[in-house]
Parts: sequence; structure tokens; C-alpha cells
Amino acid sequence: MRASDLRNLTTDELKQKEIDFRKELFNLRFQNATGEIQNPLRIRIVRKDIARVLTLISEKIKKQNN
Repeated sequence: MRASDLRNLTTDELKQKEIDFRKELFNLRFQNATGEIQNPLRIRIVRKDIARVLTLISEKIKKQNN
């Protein structure tokens, strides 16, 4: 997911996105362990999406505090 798309979301929506990405990452890791994964590169993409969401959450919190 692109950062420009995520910037339009509220903090609560970003936190929900983080939860969704973490669930997806868990499922992908489970599929990888059992050998059923279709696209192993998806794990890397989801990890970067989680980092992107966390960065935007911290930016929004800093902006609110100033």
C-alpha cells in the first residue's frame, strides 16, 4: 500500500490497518512454514507496509502534540 494512500487515513484507521497487516503476516508465515505459500515475497511487502503504517502513526502523534 502506498504511503500517499495511508496519509489520508485517521490515526484510528491506521491502527486498524496495522492490525490487519499483522494478521496477514501471521497467516503468511504460517503458510510459509507449512509450504503452502503462493508468493513468498508477499511477506516482505507486508512487513514494509507495517513499518510504513507505524511511521505514519508516529508522525501524526508528533503533529498533534506540537
